[in-house]
Amino acid sequence: MSAQRTMIKPLAAGGGISNYAHYISIWVALVYSWPNLCIRGENMGWSRHHKNGLIHHSIMRSHAGYTLTATRGGNYANLLDMEGQVCHRWYSPWGIGYGYLLPNGNLLLRSGAAPEGQGMGGSAKSILELDWDGNVVWEFKNPLLHHDFHRTESGSTIALVWNKLDQKLADTVGGGFYEEGVDQGMYGDSVIEISPSGETMNTWNAWEHLDLAEDVICPLENRREWTHANCISLTPDGDFLISFRQTSTIGIVDRKTGEFTWKWGPGIVSHQHHPTILENGNILLFDNGAHRRGMNFSKVIEIDPKTNEIVWEYQGDPPLSFYSYNISSAERQPNGNTLICEGAPGRVFEVTPSGEVVWEYISPFFVGNPPTAGGSRFGYANAVFRAHRYAADHPAFAGKDLNPDNHANLNRLYR
Repeated sequence: MSAQRTMIKPLAAGGGISNYAHYISIWVALVYSWPNLCIRGENMGWSRHHKNGLIHHSIMRSHAGYTLTATRGGNYANLLDMEGQVCHRWYSPWGIGYGYLLPNGNLLLRSGAAPEGQGMGGSAKSILELDWDGNVVWEFKNPLLHHDFHRTESGSTIALVWNKLDQKLADTVGGGFYEEGVDQGMYGDSVIEISPSGETMNTWNAWEHLDLAEDVICPLENRREWTHANCISLTPDGDFLISFRQTSTIGIVDRKTGEFTWKWGPGIVSHQHHPTILENGNILLFDNGAHRRGMNFSKVIEIDPKTNEIVWEYQGDPPLSFYSYNISSAERQPNGNTLICEGAPGRVFEVTPSGEVVWEYISPFFVGNPPTAGGSRFGYANAVFRAHRYAADHPAFAGKDLNPDNHANLNRLYR
């Protein structure tokens, strides 16, 4: 494997936040090439030619349903049966970064590439709602949209957006490092609520409720953003459940007061994604494990927010066999299993409560420039931001044709 050489200019003496850049020069080179790397099983080596598609399926122990995935940077979202066959797919010429099914069978998704020079991950230009046939039935545009969104029961949509912080406030935020040649301004996160007609109804600004002493940026992350929210959803009480990658924090926000009623994470998880509330009141999340002390590896954990104790976890054996530097998700299934999306290598798998893998799929859908063509930071990759599984009796599928033979040529090509 060849890696592009990354040139780091010597830093001036005197210390300071900017000197963290010196200590991560090698890490930056690895981050820029990680999509071309894949760790698998006992091999413990880097391989581009491992098997993909359906790897394993224990029919009796897995939770049957249809799994929704989309390759980051691609134009398609694919609905897969338990044999890894495409049963339905949606297309958007503007791209599908991530999407999920609504009860009416429509796909709600984020779309559009990042503005040139923006350089912050997870960005989008619009949120689209596509019907089953791929027609746009609703759209909201904002160049500062990013990562996640959620359709509420009332029909409104909550979404994450960036807003540039006042420089005086930005200067007081701790941690992180400045990048040479990059605008030294800092962005913060807001949650907006959008009406069905596309009007912004409410706005919650995270920076108005953060603690400068507690909410400190990881020293190995740049200072373009304070928090880098990557997930937003609602609790059963209608409050926000939010995840901040830069500070390794998840929290619950009272929507009436705007204040945090619970915050947790720094020093325990590292750059996590996708916290969700379970029926028992616990919170499930994907702990990416980037920038851990020692070896980097990922875990999926379930935490009791009443005691802040971890009551269940899954990690690879050996730990390094399960790792995604960014993106990724975890979703508890009705039978107690957990569907895990190891996002960077495009791996989606299901584990039992004891950690046994009972379904495993590696996305065969790659996008980007081929390895020999150079290309973007993420290169030629099959990365998946998040995966969801829907039972066969989900209302989205009522009256829908899910015969994989409708995509026979595609399935022959990618199985």
